[in-house]
Amino acid sequence: MTTVWHNPRCSKIRNALCALTESSQDVVIRRYLDEPPTAAELSDVLDRLGLEPWDITRMTEPRAKELGLAAEARDRDEWIAILVANPVLIQRPIVLTDDGRAVIARDEETLKSLLP
Repeated sequence: MTTVWHNPRCSKIRNALCALTESSQDVVIRRYLDEPPTAAELSDVLDRLGLEPWDITRMTEPRAKELGLAAEARDRDEWIAILVANPVLIQRPIVLTDDGRAVIARDEETLKSLLP
């Protein structure tokens, strides 16, 4: 089962969902704006991605500017708490696979790496 953190307004997520379902993959949609990840879940996803929370933060979002994230100290736990409280700041689409992989499928090449 493949899980996609989904924001219906995002075209990149819609493209990823289309490609995954066309390849006959079973997909679970997680509306992460409505059901934000817990700190533990986000920490696990970051570990699977091999990234830090600031690496997946959408710094151009108005909320990031309101919070002054560009000047925020890089403390992993604090950034995770910020992202959990403000899931709109999480880069998308995040795709999680049963085999433990996680990717941010923003480009076609990355998306194709998930297809059979």
